[in-house]
Amino acid sequence: MTQHSSGWQTTWALLVFMLVNFADKTVLGLAANPIMDDLGLTREEFGTASAAFFALFSVSALAVSYLTRTVRTTVLLLVMALLWSAAQLPMLWTAAGFGTLVATRVLLGAAEGPAMPVATHHLHGWFEQRERTLPTAVLLTGAAAGVAVAAPTLTLVIDHFGWRWAFGAVGLVGLAWAAYWALRGTEGPYARRAEEDGAPQESVPYHRILLSGTWISAALGAFAAYWMLSANLTWMPDYLESVTGLSLHQAGILVTGAALANGVVLVGHGLLVGRRPKPQSGAGTGALMCLAAVAVGVFALTDAVWLKVLLMLGPMALGNVIMTVSQTACARIAPASQRGVVLGALAFVYALAGALSPWAVGRVVDTADSVASGYRAAFLLTSVLLGLTGLLALALLRPERDARRMADTARDRSCGVTG
Repeated sequence: MTQHSSGWQTTWALLVFMLVNFADKTVLGLAANPIMDDLGLTREEFGTASAAFFALFSVSALAVSYLTRTVRTTVLLLVMALLWSAAQLPMLWTAAGFGTLVATRVLLGAAEGPAMPVATHHLHGWFEQRERTLPTAVLLTGAAAGVAVAAPTLTLVIDHFGWRWAFGAVGLVGLAWAAYWALRGTEGPYARRAEEDGAPQESVPYHRILLSGTWISAALGAFAAYWMLSANLTWMPDYLESVTGLSLHQAGILVTGAALANGVVLVGHGLLVGRRPKPQSGAGTGALMCLAAVAVGVFALTDAVWLKVLLMLGPMALGNVIMTVSQTACARIAPASQRGVVLGALAFVYALAGALSPWAVGRVVDTADSVASGYRAAFLLTSVLLGLTGLLALALLRPERDARRMADTARDRSCGVTG
């Protein structure tokens, strides 16, 4: 098997890895109403349980990403998949209540926090810099595919077997992926060395990377996109049922359609960027984020269900492009030996949105005059976040420029020059 085909085989395996990852996240939102009814929870309490997932998510993302300097990513990915399953299966116990739900979400978040940076670092070990955008986009479609597959499948599980078996189902699928990876997972040829493509070859002080315009704008843009993603995963089914009057089945279909739209946007963007003869700046990404911000604002203010559907299936998905761009841009400005840590720091920042948004939306809705007005305010906040960070990307996201600066810094350090 050639290196190229092996790289794409790894891409598909990691796509399934991310599919399971987001199915794990989706199950709580899909089962929101039966869980709240069965356990007697308010929306704020349910939001707290959802936010518990992110209690250790960011810290774990950074800590485990640092281990990529000494521990093979194949091992780290296997351990994470096993821990995901261990965290899901206790909810099958009929006596498991709110305390167990919170505790298992904390464990699940700690295990899933490093998933994206470690998987991306592993994937980039199989491809040269100029080839990474499309496989990275495919990897990120695991989020869309996870929701698209999980929404109808887990809805059926919940309807026929109860919400507890939804947790059990994703736990068992995680075990199956771990068994495959234990047999087939290997590292790529670029895992430990830098490519000769203008990227810095020697170590660069981390503060120089993390204070660059590219890293800051990528991290904050990803924070805004992940805020929208996490809030929608947790609360969109409830919003569609409680405010727009859709049934659980209809809400599941719409959530699935929106997830597929996200996947189409990510892969389409990856294909377009891969054909560009010149490196891309952050201008296009920033413009797409601003367009998504407008779409979210209109979604919040309109009462027309048909318009909400169109916005969910189109313009709102454009904001997710920053998730691909942030990964490839931050990898572009980091030496190969530091790539995992830099991507982990990126995940640390955007994962904070995952900890804040489910709780914040639940709090806003519970304290508002009505459920509808609360959700309207929450969506408008998301719109503002996307718009501001989109403008920041327009101004500062310049990976090629900052990669050259990092390379100059690395050369100066290797020659003993300081300053």
